[in-house]
Amino acid sequence: MAIKNFSIEYDAINSKNIFTNGDTINGRIIVEVSKQIEIKSLIFIAQGRARVCWSEHYGQYYHHVYWSDEKYYDVKHHILRKADGTEVLGKGRHVFPFSFDIPDRKLPSSFKSCIGKVVHKVKAELKQSMKLTEKAKVHFTFVSKADMDIPGLMEPQYACKDKTLQVFGSGTVAMDVRTKRMGYEQGEALQVTAELKNQSSRSVKPRFILYEKKSFFAQGRRKVQTHQILKVKIEAVASGGNETVTKVITIPRELPPSILNCSIIKLEYRLKVYLDIKCATDPVIKLPIVVLPSFEDPAMKKPPASAAFGFEAFENPNQPNWSITPQQQAAPQHMDPPPPYGAYAIYPSTDPDKYQSAM
Repeated sequence: MAIKNFSIEYDAINSKNIFTNGDTINGRIIVEVSKQIEIKSLIFIAQGRARVCWSEHYGQYYHHVYWSDEKYYDVKHHILRKADGTEVLGKGRHVFPFSFDIPDRKLPSSFKSCIGKVVHKVKAELKQSMKLTEKAKVHFTFVSKADMDIPGLMEPQYACKDKTLQVFGSGTVAMDVRTKRMGYEQGEALQVTAELKNQSSRSVKPRFILYEKKSFFAQGRRKVQTHQILKVKIEAVASGGNETVTKVITIPRELPPSILNCSIIKLEYRLKVYLDIKCATDPVIKLPIVVLPSFEDPAMKKPPASAAFGFEAFENPNQPNWSITPQQQAAPQHMDPPPPYGAYAIYPSTDPDKYQSAM
């Protein structure tokens, strides 16, 4: 084959190799050829999109596939194109720099699960006459800036619950749970206080659980997955005892930030506090927790724009350094809001691989 290597790569701007709203991605498209070739066009593409797909089974034979996708930006720019013919690339290695500005607006962070994905990527396509299009792509990790406009984000959270024991005991138990606020950065300490009143004939064991909740929406249906992140056990409160318990739970630094700005995928967190009572239904309180991205690492600061990137020279010395400006970026598609949690259809679930392979 004449084309030995066709690839695209980008430069990291920090030690975590992540990007956020408004960052500029600089990189290069590399074409190595073993002999002179003619090409019709060389195209740079940047895309941000989300997709969900799952199947539900009804009975022994029937299943239904639910899927949906959402596009945030889709930028295309011709790096090489001759309107009246072809461009000639001589034998050797050719490097074509590119520069792309990530839209400075609300975008969901990169996310991946077996049911849904949020993908941000840059691609390149090389087209030749009478030949298959050569394609190359690379994903980059995008972490959205913290959305400080979420209602109640920095306000104290509070809930209370009581329960009367009847069958295997008597009396009542009650708990009041509060946190200082709803939003916490990755690695930050979450302080939770629980006031416990055990006026029952049984001892109760307080438990604190931090868990994640993933919700996927498609065609009027919702699929939910939950996963426990950590659990804290407290000494039992004896019958007739009153106790105030304060625990400090550190939000794991590697925990992905909440995703609340995507209409088909939501990543949420909950603090669950319950009283473990033997042979009785446990009273439960759930408080919302929003995990915010932490950009404390000084390496996260964007470096000043550099006039030279150290790219290798390529055969066409007059080739410009194409830059994709915000004006060239496609406007986000209008998407309907996610269906209400109570929306259900009598359909079942299928193999999502063939739908997600294009992501």
